[in-house]
Amino acid sequence: MHTCIPPVIRAFNTWTSASNYFTFSMVDDVASADLKISFESPNHGDGYAFEGATLAHAFAPTDGRFHYNAALSWSVGPGPVQNANDLESVALHEIGHLLGLDHSQDPNAVIMWSSIQTGTIKQELKSDDIQGIKVLYGLN
Repeated sequence: MHTCIPPVIRAFNTWTSASNYFTFSMVDDVASADLKISFESPNHGDGYAFEGATLAHAFAPTDGRFHYNAALSWSVGPGPVQNANDLESVALHEIGHLLGLDHSQDPNAVIMWSSIQTGTIKQELKSDDIQGIKVLYGLN
């Protein structure tokens, strides 16, 4: 298994646990996947080129694409790594977008930040993130 996969799986599992609604599984055939995650060059042809230090972007349902910026340095942990971006923290944020969430007004929410400092880890959903997904999917 590629070293990048476990942190992304952990991020999906965090959303599964928080919602008690979603289930995710990895498939071998990318063509049959509902959600597609990849590392892409800054100009990768989706109309949203990475500018500067943009870490990643994801498209809301039903598009399902999530792109990491391949031009940046990434860390798979454990713990923070100086001058590298935490793969799991960014996955947790971008999966929120894949599920339909936008940035929050709550400064403690994981989804709210539009950037994160290198060497920073944010791997826990906060109440605003959880409440947002529950409201969006009628899970209250």
